[in-house]
Amino acid sequence: MGHSIAMIVLGLVLLILGFVLGIPLLWTLGVILLLIGVVLMVLGTAGRAVGGRSHYW
Repeated sequence: MGHSIAMIVLGLVLLILGFVLGIPLLWTLGVILLLIGVVLMVLGTAGRAVGGRSHYW
């Protein structure tokens, strides 16, 4: 679950930087990383194997 939280935090940082600095690429990357992190977290907490691995830590 640590990797998904790191992805969410990185996504939020890129999202905020892209918004503040006016760089659409950073904003887009932030949204993508945020969504991937949330999906991985939901799948991980649901007890599903993600990417062929039963645990991510």
